[in-house]
Amino acid sequence: MRKARCLMLLLGSLGSWSAAGAQDVVLVANKGVQISEISNADLRSIFMGTRTRFSDGSHAVPVTLKGGAAHEVFLKNYVGEGPEEFRAQWRKVVFTGQGAMPKAFDSESALIEYVAATPGAVGYASRISSQDNVKLLAAIK
Repeated sequence: MRKARCLMLLLGSLGSWSAAGAQDVVLVANKGVQISEISNADLRSIFMGTRTRFSDGSHAVPVTLKGGAAHEVFLKNYVGEGPEEFRAQWRKVVFTGQGAMPKAFDSESALIEYVAATPGAVGYASRISSQDNVKLLAAIK
């Protein structure tokens, strides 16, 4: 009985640790992007396809993950949509000929590599390392 209780506590604490770790995402951009911060409204507009430029007028290229915790946290915290609503909005944009769906990646490392190599690219990840050749963007309200 005691072993079962300890196991339940351990599993419960691991679950809460995973959820807490998944609550954070960082915004990443190509190093050539001139801005160092972006408003939540501008970020939402860029990722929802209603805006194609950063506040300084330079071209923005949004990129996403195909799914996972970081994708869901980003959509919830910065775009204000769930994954299904996000896809539905982009289907409308594509169907009306107003844009093309953002490039989506299976892994954070592939997304970061693309952002590093693509002028104007902006995306997100759960974390980056000092070896990643991208810059961090600060989100402002």
